[in-house]
Amino acid sequence: MPIELLPETPSQTAGPYVHIGLALAAAGNPSRPEEIWSEMARTDAAGEHIVLFGNVYDGNGHLVRDSFLELWQADHKGVYDENFDSEKAFNSFGRTATTFDAGEWTLNTIKPGVVNNAAGVPMAPHINVSLFARGINIHLQTRLYFSDEPEANAKCPVLNLIEQPQRRETLIAQRCEVNGKTAYRFDIRIQGEGETVFFDF
Repeated sequence: MPIELLPETPSQTAGPYVHIGLALAAAGNPSRPEEIWSEMARTDAAGEHIVLFGNVYDGNGHLVRDSFLELWQADHKGVYDENFDSEKAFNSFGRTATTFDAGEWTLNTIKPGVVNNAAGVPMAPHINVSLFARGINIHLQTRLYFSDEPEANAKCPVLNLIEQPQRRETLIAQRCEVNGKTAYRFDIRIQGEGETVFFDF
C-alpha cells in the first residue's frame, strides 16, 4: 500500500497575535500567575545583575515595533536550568517584546558564565536569542555576546566561525549604564547595512 504524503501545514508570520498570547504586558493585558517574561533574575539571584535592552530594525532602517524575543542562557556558573519555575531566583529562559510606542525591548537577568561547546572548548559568555516578527515565517536565531569580554570573545569557537571581523561586531552588546545599573545595548538589524549575523541551528 503506497504511503500517502500529507501537504505541509501553511505558515504565517508572527503578526500582532504573539503579543496577545505570549507578551501580555506589551499588549496591555493582565499577566498570568506563571508568566514567562522579562524578569529572568530576581534580586536574590546569585551573579552580576544586568539589564539588556535594544531595538529591532528592518531592512529599511525602520523600527520593528511588534517583534518578540525569546532568550536562553546559562547562569553565572555556566549551567543551564531546563525547568522554569517562577519561584526560583533565576530561570535560564525568558521572553520580551519591543514596545509599540518606543520600539524598545528590555530584560533583567544575570551575566552568564562560560559554557563549553560539544567538543569541550569554552565559548565566550553569551545569550541565545530567537527573534519573531512580521515578515519572518521562521524565527531567526542569533547570539548576544558582551563587549567587556574581549579575550573570551577572541577565543570563542562560535564567534570565530564568522570570518569577517566587522560581522562579528553585530553580535556584541555594548556595555553602558541605565539608571545606575550595569546594562548592555543590543540592537538587531534584520536586513540591510549592518545586518545581524543569524545562525542556522
